[in-house]
Amino acid sequence: MNSPVISSQWLRLIIMIVSMAVTAAHFKIPRLSPTLGTILEQPEILSAPVSEDLRTFYYTQTLDHFNYNPESYTTFQQRYVMNSKYWGGANVSAPILAYLGAESPLDGTPAAIGFLNDNAIRFKALIVYIEHRYYGKSIPFGSREEAFQNASTLGYFNSAQAIADYAAIIMHIKKKLQARYSPVIVIGGSYGGMLASWFRLKYPHVALGALASSAPILYFDEIPLQPEGGYYSVVTKDFREASETCYQTIQKSWSEINRVASKPHGLSTLSKKFKTCYPLTSSSELKSFLRLMYAYTAQYNRPPRYPVSVVCGGIDGASFGSQDDILTKIFSGVVAYYGNRSCYVNPETNASEIEIGWSWQRCSEMVIPIGIGNGTMLEASPFNLTSFIKQCESFYGVPSRPHWVTSYYGGHDIKLILHRFGSNIIFSNGLRDPYSSGGVLENISNSILAVSTVNGSHCLDILGERETDPEWLIRQRKIEVKIIKGWIANYYADLKAFKQ
Repeated sequence: MNSPVISSQWLRLIIMIVSMAVTAAHFKIPRLSPTLGTILEQPEILSAPVSEDLRTFYYTQTLDHFNYNPESYTTFQQRYVMNSKYWGGANVSAPILAYLGAESPLDGTPAAIGFLNDNAIRFKALIVYIEHRYYGKSIPFGSREEAFQNASTLGYFNSAQAIADYAAIIMHIKKKLQARYSPVIVIGGSYGGMLASWFRLKYPHVALGALASSAPILYFDEIPLQPEGGYYSVVTKDFREASETCYQTIQKSWSEINRVASKPHGLSTLSKKFKTCYPLTSSSELKSFLRLMYAYTAQYNRPPRYPVSVVCGGIDGASFGSQDDILTKIFSGVVAYYGNRSCYVNPETNASEIEIGWSWQRCSEMVIPIGIGNGTMLEASPFNLTSFIKQCESFYGVPSRPHWVTSYYGGHDIKLILHRFGSNIIFSNGLRDPYSSGGVLENISNSILAVSTVNGSHCLDILGERETDPEWLIRQRKIEVKIIKGWIANYYADLKAFKQ
């Protein structure tokens, strides 16, 4: 960084993100990420060596696809990687499997998202992974500090620009490889799953079909199918099914935290009880930590570990202190999940590029109204759209657009709209995933299909195959592969007929 002004703006942005998480409980929603749970359970993936079959490329991308102002023609380098090991080649119009990157760098994605590599040999497919703009190495304006300095530079950071990027890169690859007639299947998980489904709707001439894993496209703009408390209702259901006593202990713990915090030196007592890394300044810090822990264990409740059962095992086992001490039981659940550490709550961390980037996306267009209603195992905390918009505007200087996603992509009357105008999309969900409460769970047409599993979790189907995979997960993936094979077979038949 050469400019002290930019440096101070960058520092202000980091402080802003941290304060957002503290001051608004509903602002920091659980991450929409297919890989976060994998990294929590398998952190070695972050440092896993890149396959020798993967080659990294950079595409000179247009900053603004939708305007003809001079600054719109500014370019940046966007990263993508390819694996052609199994590709049948352009001569036979062999397929292309393209993974649409979400809100994270591309680095660990090929190792974590195994669906493409596991199935490339079956399809004789070219594999492509594309990084989302403003993440990883795909940064406009020359540096992250410049790109994130204010709303003027962040204004080009949105989903419409992102899927236009993907269209440009995919068409570039097809032209470069002379693969004009190779069918493309786009794949994405979570936010990336939403992008995959939207990509198919907006660019049907580029992608033959889409696999949208754990894509909560109905979690916007008061769509009647989705109550705001849906997410934490599923979290509660997951814990209650794992253990009734665990559920009851968690439900009782919030009033106990409030009771202890209200006493003289109460925050000090809680700090010691939960081995916080720094003394608590309010009980909301502890409650936010616990709320997100429960959310993530439910969202990524994957075999073979099943984190919800791990947490409940710790709570019910109460291996620390008195069996009757509610907070001791809760802390036992924390230790069971995270293992033995010197401290747990509010560790000293720098705001990552993912947190900073997602904060902007959440404020600008990804206004997902996750609140906590009555009747869950957590304290009620309704989502307040007015205060959310005001807070975002105070930080960024521009208001949120809570209705834009449904205006641009659709959402209201989704079944009718997709039935009439959409095709070739798989919406896959695991019903233990809290985000499934905003997912498409029923078939909409003969080619817009819902594939769900009762025991599945967030984006589990697009992760790599493992020997420990249960039969229901293996069956889910086989169904998805069969559907995609059908799309491609129909495409080849059409191609043959129209080329005669």
